[in-house]
Order: sequence, then structure tokens, then C-alpha cells
Amino acid sequence: MAKIAKFWRGASLAAICAVALAAPVRAADPTADTVVATVNGQNITLGHMIALRAGLPEQYQGLPDDALFKGILEQLVQQAALSQAIEGSVTKRDLLSLENERRGFLSAVALRKVVEAAVTDEALQAAYDARFADAAPQTEYNASHILVETEEKAKGLKAEIDGGADFAQLAQEHSSDGAAANGGSLGWFGLGMMVKPFEDAVVAMKPGEVAGPLQTQFGWHLVKLNETRIADAPTLDEMRDELASQIEQEAVNSHIEAVTAKATVTRPGEGIDPAVLRKEELLN
Repeated sequence: MAKIAKFWRGASLAAICAVALAAPVRAADPTADTVVATVNGQNITLGHMIALRAGLPEQYQGLPDDALFKGILEQLVQQAALSQAIEGSVTKRDLLSLENERRGFLSAVALRKVVEAAVTDEALQAAYDARFADAAPQTEYNASHILVETEEKAKGLKAEIDGGADFAQLAQEHSSDGAAANGGSLGWFGLGMMVKPFEDAVVAMKPGEVAGPLQTQFGWHLVKLNETRIADAPTLDEMRDELASQIEQEAVNSHIEAVTAKATVTRPGEGIDPAVLRKEELLN
């Protein structure tokens, strides 16, 4: 059904627009309530058309206005005729699906309004200040490692390194980690980005030192600290998307909790066997 609906919204409109030759409807001071067609007494308004156009895929937005007007109007007329024709044979499954779609649509509208109101320049600045205003400069580390399965093998490689072997070369030859191709290089990272035993070893080292073997859930590591640097806090522009997502999620969660808590909710269905969800014959 979803595929049919998607096809109808896309392919049907494209076909109608392709043959649209009529001039656009002219009306004085049209409003969203201006009736542009009736189908068996059911009004289709300019508001219906504008709402449909606003939700069209981008490839349709650039079509000429006259073609788009004609195409949208004809699609709405056809949909109205089809929906009226089937009213007498709509099944319980159809009606329940329609209720679910309406509920989901209105829920999405409600949350969109919450997000639009929550993500403001002031909220972004406040979120940025809360995280970074008093933050001290952070040390970042550039390290490489060799990952092997056994402590014995790690000890053998460490002995080779202590004897002058090249760390990067041994990483390429022996490490089972994806960084092996880059000589074991892990690039730059800050605190909290590596597992604790690994991080603790790196923090305690000086540039150029090799530590290990040390064990994590991934296996046995030899770690080389290449260099360190002091990283300034990122700018607001650099953090804008992440902070916006944080604000959105917090606003959505808060709104859902508040609205749900305010609602009178009863659950008489508790105790029903969850396996009943598989009985689609109940919809017949």
C-alpha cells in the first residue's frame, strides 16, 4: 500500500504535469479557503493545493507554475474521486491504518513545532556556554599501536622495538587492527575517546615512548605516543549542528514526557499475550 501511495504521489503527478497546457486559474484575492474544484460536492481548496505542493519532492518544485497548478489540481480531483468510490468497501485494516497514519502525522507536526521553537540562537549560545565557557584547554594525543592476540607475541615485538626495530613497520606486518596499514597510527584523540587501560597508558607516557604489552577487550597492545598538543575549545559554528541536535532531543523528550504525564492514560490491554500481534486475521 505504501508503495502504491508513493507511486501515486510521484508518477501520477509527473504524468499530469507533462500534459498540462491550460492557463493558471485567475481569481481575485484568493485565500486558502478558495474552492478550486468540487468532486461530488466535496470541496478542493487552494489550501489543499498549496499544502500538497509544499510537500513535493524537489524535482517537481522547479516545474512551471501553470503546469504545476494543473497537475496538482488534477491529482487532487482524481484522489477525491477514487477515495469516494471506495468508501463503501474500506476494510477495518484500512481504517486502522488510516488512524495510525493520522496519529503519526499529527505527532510529527507537534514535535516539529517544538523543535522549531527550541532551537534558537539564544539556546545555541546558552548550550555552547554551558559546555565550553569555563572549559580549560584540553590535551590531545597522537599515538600509534600494535594489536595482537597474545601477550607472548606482544612481548616479542616489544623486544624487537627495544632493539631498534621500526614501530610502524612492525605494525604493518603484525597488527590485526585496521590502523595497521597506516603504521598503527590512530591520529589525534582526546580523553574519553579510547578504552581506559589504553588511555591511562598514553596519558602517563612522554612523546617517543613505547609502552606495553597492555590488555584491553580487543587484545594485547603496544602503544607509542608520537606527540601531544593543547587543543582550544571548538567555536560555536563548529559545534552548531551537534548542539542543535542536543537541544532538539532534549526539547522533544521533555515535551513528550510533559504531554504524556498530563494525559489520562489507561491500559486495559495489559496481560494480553504479545504474540497476538502476529494474528493479522483479526483485521479481517
